[in-house]
Amino acid sequence: MQANPYIWQYFPLAMQILIALAMAGGMITASFLLGKHKRNKTKLSAYECGMDPVGDARGRFSVRFYMVAMLFILFDVEAVFTLPWAVIYKQLPHITGNPFFGFWEMFIYMAFVGVGLFYVWKKGILNWSNDRADL
Repeated sequence: MQANPYIWQYFPLAMQILIALAMAGGMITASFLLGKHKRNKTKLSAYECGMDPVGDARGRFSVRFYMVAMLFILFDVEAVFTLPWAVIYKQLPHITGNPFFGFWEMFIYMAFVGVGLFYVWKKGILNWSNDRADL
């Protein structure tokens, strides 16, 4: 029985993954074996931007922090959708048959993103000067 030639197309990818894993494992092992290990109070303490840690590490964060983090992810995804569109914008009339399809498609998408941005702006999520707890 002959091996499927389709599977051999993945051989270079498998080799690249195996070599990358072997190199990563080798570097970590070499660092562990060759590196100096001096354990002291300073090295074992928490690092807080070059300053001594103050307070409890399990302190509460403002809800506003999580809202801004979610907004960052949302607009990051928006950028991920916008870049491929920009790359093929000139080919869209030939692909779709409509000369303005790509323009109106992105216009509607940006309108949705703009409505979302307007909503969070009016909600006060982006305004850090007033510290409201009623979000």
